Amino acid sequence: MESNSPDFARLEVTLNHAEPDRVPLAEVAVDYAIMSQFLGRPLTDDDVASQVEFWTQAGYDYSLFTVGMMRPGGVTRDSQISKVMSQTLAREDTDEEAWNLWKKPRIFSEKDFETFPWELAARLDLSKFEAAQAYLPDKMKIIAASGKIFTMSWMLMGFENFCVSLKLKPEFTARVIEQVAKIQLEGVRQVASYPNVAAIWAVDDLAFSSGPMLRLPDFRKFIFPYYEELSSLCHSHGKYLFYHTDGVIWNLAEDMIALGVDALHPIDPTCMDIDEAKARLGRRLCLVGNISNELLAEGTPDQVAELTRQRLRTIAPGGGYCLGSGNSVPAWARIENYRAMLDTVLHQGHYPINL
Repeated sequence: MESNSPDFARLEVTLNHAEPDRVPLAEVAVDYAIMSQFLGRPLTDDDVASQVEFWTQAGYDYSLFTVGMMRPGGVTRDSQISKVMSQTLAREDTDEEAWNLWKKPRIFSEKDFETFPWELAARLDLSKFEAAQAYLPDKMKIIAASGKIFTMSWMLMGFENFCVSLKLKPEFTARVIEQVAKIQLEGVRQVASYPNVAAIWAVDDLAFSSGPMLRLPDFRKFIFPYYEELSSLCHSHGKYLFYHTDGVIWNLAEDMIALGVDALHPIDPTCMDIDEAKARLGRRLCLVGNISNELLAEGTPDQVAELTRQRLRTIAPGGGYCLGSGNSVPAWARIENYRAMLDTVLHQGHYPINL
């Protein structure tokens, strides 16, 4: 493989805990503002060709697109569906706020559940997966971002209400989770059959910086069975499973390994030690990420490059590590810092690591 050309085989070697030609780059999300600055021209959500161009030129071995009830703080980007939502849920809502679950949770009762327009939420847009086929370089693949079974459930109910209901009305809460999970799993089921989709990246925060957001028995009873199904679905179709969660996940790690997760992201640099994660988990989980977002936003290119080299020196040897940010690449990151991270990997991340 050519060391700086896209080749998903590089990721496969890494996911199998061996050393490819170079440490792979990996992100679960890069803001369109950063993509635009990188390419030197405006890039929009529906510009699939430019998105593939970005992932290619930046040095990734895949292009990433989302499927399912995925939008952070909401459910869909489809303007027509949003119009119907605003009419269905509350006429005073604007189109922009129709699905804004940060501002307005929707499900507090059985009646809310029954009247919620699940059929609209279940309208899965796979057009990007189709369009991307024409633009992918020969050895590049697609990763589909999905998940948010836990997050979308508590957002629909509001976090406090979700937690109270989990204790006082567990059957009702389980019903909401099940309905969300059905939609998310159907999205994965459909996209898994598309050409060039090589992995699913489940995105679902399970922990605070102090520890898990729920008791472990509750995760095992209400959430993890759906991820076990998702993992089985991925592996039965020959796809890898990445998992993103912020926070301290030591108490969850063994369960995630048992569920069949192949790669864990981002080893939250605000509250986890990636050297400890390498020692405890590195032979069973591929580790992804960990470059401080605060540094990407407020540091200098030299500082970012030095932290990147440090991760290459200590975490990359032996394989099983993809380098990237400590969460995602937000609009408020400095493009020169982001480029410093990329360039350091592309020029100094070759095996054997000698820094």
